[in-house]
This record gives sequence, C-alpha cells and structure tokens, in this order.
Amino acid sequence: MRGLSRRALFAGSTAGAAGVLLPAVTAGPAAAKPKPAAACASYRAAYHFTVPDQWKNDPQRPVWIDGEYHYYYLYNPDYLTGGTEAGTAWRLATSRDLVSFTDRGIAVPKDTTVNGDVWSGSAVVDTGNTAGFGPGAVIVLVTMSPGGGTDRQEQFLYRSTDGGRTFSPYGTAPVLPNPGVRDFRDPKVIRDEERGRWVMALAENNKVGFYHSTNLKSWTYVGGFIKDGIGVLECPDLFRITADDGTAKWVLGVSANAKGAGLPNTYAYWTGSFDGTTFTADASAPQWLDHGWDWYGAVTFEKRAADGTRDEGARYAIGWLNNWDYANTTPTIDTDGFNGTDSIVREITLKRAPSGGHYLASRPVPALDSYVSRTVNLGDLEVSGTRVLDYKGTAYELTCEITWDQLKGAGLQVRRSPDAGRHIDAGIYGDYAFLNRRTTVNPDASGRWQESHSPFDPAARTVKLRILVDRTSVEMFVDDGRYVHSSEVFPYLIDTGIALFTIDGTAVFRDVVIREFTV
Repeated sequence: MRGLSRRALFAGSTAGAAGVLLPAVTAGPAAAKPKPAAACASYRAAYHFTVPDQWKNDPQRPVWIDGEYHYYYLYNPDYLTGGTEAGTAWRLATSRDLVSFTDRGIAVPKDTTVNGDVWSGSAVVDTGNTAGFGPGAVIVLVTMSPGGGTDRQEQFLYRSTDGGRTFSPYGTAPVLPNPGVRDFRDPKVIRDEERGRWVMALAENNKVGFYHSTNLKSWTYVGGFIKDGIGVLECPDLFRITADDGTAKWVLGVSANAKGAGLPNTYAYWTGSFDGTTFTADASAPQWLDHGWDWYGAVTFEKRAADGTRDEGARYAIGWLNNWDYANTTPTIDTDGFNGTDSIVREITLKRAPSGGHYLASRPVPALDSYVSRTVNLGDLEVSGTRVLDYKGTAYELTCEITWDQLKGAGLQVRRSPDAGRHIDAGIYGDYAFLNRRTTVNPDASGRWQESHSPFDPAARTVKLRILVDRTSVEMFVDDGRYVHSSEVFPYLIDTGIALFTIDGTAVFRDVVIREFTV
C-alpha cells in the first residue's frame, strides 16, 4: 500500500480553555504549519511508537538481525510540503524489547531510480545466500509503480550487506512484472524450509496470489486465495503457529476495508492449512484481529528470545493507528510536526475456542511491564449508575474485571472532561462489547464510524477489560484479548478524568488497577 492523498476535517473542535491548545481543524499538509514546540502543548503519544517527524503509514514486518528487531515503515520526508503524493521511503527503527525504539533514519530511499518511491513489501534475511549477495544479506521485495502513477504496480528488489541499515536497488527492472492488472502489490515473503524455496503472498484486488522462487530474483505464479465482499485486499500476511492445544495451523491475513459490509476495516484472517502452494481455510468467513476503526496495514512477525530462538507458539503484531478515510487529520501536525502513530506491539497466540475452531488472542507486549512508572491500585468498586474515580491522566493502562447478576451494560468513560460532556466509552452492552468515541473530538467527520462492536455473551455475567489510553488513541482488550478495539481519538488535553458506569443494574469492578509508563 502507498500514501494516497485523502482529505478530511475534524468534527466540531474550535475553542478551548485558556492556556491549553486544543485540536485545530486540519485538512492535510496545506493547512498544517508546525508550530514551535514551546508555543503549544504536545499530542505526541507517551508510550506508543510515533514517527520522529513528517509522515508514516504502513508498518513493514520487523525482522530479527544481530539481537535486535529491525522495524521498517513507510515514511514521507516531504509530507509537509508535498503531501502524501510526495511518496514514501522506508525508515528504520531498532528495538530489543519492542517498547523502546531507536531511530536509524532512512534505509530504503525513494526516487533513487526511474521507478520512483517505494511502497509496502517485506524484508527477509537470506541466511543461505540464495540471492547471491552473500550469507546474511537482507533482501527487500517492494512494490513500486514506474511512471509515478498507481496503475502499473510491480515488484522490485533492494539488498543490504550492512545488516539491514542501508539498501541499494538491484537494477531497475522488476523481479515480478505486472501481468496486466491494476492491483498488484504488497509482497510478503516467507521461507519454506521444507521445500527449499521462498513463497510470496501478493495482494491482487480480491485475491492473494502465491508465488515461488529459489533465489528471490525470479518468481513463478502457483495459485491464489480469493475472497469477495470485504473490499480490496491489501498487505497480506502468511505464517504458521502452534495453538494452545498443540495444533499447528497456518494463518492467512489481509488488511481490508469491509465497513460497507458492516464489518471492520482492519486485519481479517483465516486459520487453515498451507501445502506450500495452496491455502485452504477452515471457514469461508474471516475473523478479525481488531474490531476498532484504526488498526490498518498491520503486520505480524516472529517472536524471538534474546539468543534468537523462535517461539513457535506466539508472534508479535503492530498496526498503523489511522484510517485512509481521514489519514491527514490529526492535531499532532500542528503541535509536534508529525503525522504517524502505531498501535502498541501485541503478542498474539492461537487458542482453541470452546465452541470449536481456533482464534488469535492478543495482549500488549509483555516488555511494557518493565516501563511502569506508577501504579494506582483501587481494589474492588461497586457501581450503580456512575462513579467518578479520584484519578487524572492522559496516558495510562486500566485493567479490571466487571461482574454482575443483572444489568444491561457496564464500562468506563476515559478521557472524561471536567463537565462530563466529553468522554470515550468502553465496555459491554447486551450482546456486544463496544468502544465509542462519539462524544470526544475524533477524526471521523462523517459521524458514521464512531462506535465499534464485537460479540459478547451476556450470560457470562463477567468481562475482563484492559484499556490502553494514550494522547491520541484508545485500545481495548476484551477477555484476555479475545477481541480488541483500536481507535484514534483527539481528546482535549484538559479531559483527564475516568468514570465507571452501569446501565440498569449494579456491578462490581474488581481489582481496578491503573498503570502509567515512562518510555
């Protein structure tokens, strides 16, 4: 995927309290003149990854090199002057724990060949020297569109011999030419050790195409997986993982905008089998790794121990906390001179569902625990109606388990305004869990994408919530990560309260804990 120009406006944010900078109406780079940091308050996330300046969108699958994760992402160094149409490079950040990152600058530059800027793709470490650039060379397969348009998308190769820090192009010809279709992008390459070859998954409109190669330089089409009804498929993902019941499964994932069908526009996935050529899904309908509005272009990647050992039963995942419907809309441009925030890195595991089948469960990366700077234990709290907590904050994590005998709904209001008129609501109601941003400032000017839903069984009469709040985002993990909701929000900086609530009944919020982080 690339940075295509989209325009949007804030919904109703104009005035603010004296001395506090509130979100300004921003409709892309033309209206986005960064102000000196000393002159305004910061909306930069406290503990989520953010681009240092300018623009970021798609994460590129991190790879483990020399004891560190190398995290590449699409970066536009000319966003403030040229907008998203100015095109993207790959910028690099490294991390040992996936919480604290070190910026390493541009790794795969744009506009260094006649083919223009670089879009999404994937990096692999060529341990066996199959491409001939030396053992351990880092190879990037990436989509480019010669001629500067979007119609002729082809796959090109870049290589690095300095541990993935800098890359140079392998000529100017594609290693996988376009066969005459419009959508032909986002190559995701994995190593098929069993068969001694590389496998590529490629986004081709309503299909994920599969290709084989022995040397990363020439590719042969072998088949595809077709799915209609969830929009254009982008950023495919393919991996093998062992479930908690010992079953080994293959997972095929895609980013898809299925809002028109009443489904999320995040990361759809299928569990199934893969024989190196054909993926066979366990069910035709996808599951979703996130049910919120803003977890797009997501990637999963290997979980490695310090010695490099791979964990077969877990992976990590990271997504772009934004949405192409309103990608240029954010107060961070005015306050901090950047547009680009990611979700917290998540650990994902495959679990057996009580009703049969398997699903991916998510939790924040465990290393986040090492960055806790303050813990507030509030214990068990009984609520009937609304109970305001004696806590103020703009960036924190709140965990609790809600139990009840009979009620219609229960949850929390976070980033609550002093007059209680603005807040983000998270909890359960009837047979669904929800995250609702309607009563705070948020990027959706249409008003259509305000409350996200995921299934919930009210007969359980209990729900576990883990809610990560940062300055421009809320991520809600329901019942040990069975479902997750991620949404971009822009609360006023004076909106710092929390309230617990119930609807038509009484509940006990057990073991309420708030944690703050310093990264």
